[in-house]
Formats: sequence, structure tokens, C-alpha cells
Amino acid sequence: MGQVTIYLDQQTETKMKAVIKKNRISKSRWIADLIREKTADVWPVHIQKLAGAWKDLPSAEEIRMDMSSDIKREPV
Repeated sequence: MGQVTIYLDQQTETKMKAVIKKNRISKSRWIADLIREKTADVWPVHIQKLAGAWKDLPSAEEIRMDMSSDIKREPV
């Protein structure tokens, strides 16, 4: 198991101590959880649950249906 030394300013340390006290976890556990969260390669479950929560966007063909024809391009 690796070890890391970090240096925190007083305000950040105070915030960290409040969170770990509230959640009843160690500093090491809290920091490790943050690292896992920030380096995850999958979307969090609460984001995954949003799939299908809104109507799909129209296709490119549907968007272009009401557009007029493009003008003829000048020769290069």
C-alpha cells in the first residue's frame, strides 16, 4: 500500500476534518475515496440514471428538413 504526504492550508484542513467527522471515516479513507471518484472511468450511477430522462434531440436530417438549398459555390 502506498503512502502519500500532503500539505493543506488551514481552511482546507478544517473543512476536511468537518467532513470526516460527520461521515465517521478516516482521513486516508476520505482522500482515497476522492481519488477513486476523480479517476473513475465510468459515469457515476446518478448520472447513468439520467439516460432517457429527456426527449432525444432531432436527427441532422430532421433539422435540415426546413432549410433551403445551399447556394452554388464559386469555382476555386
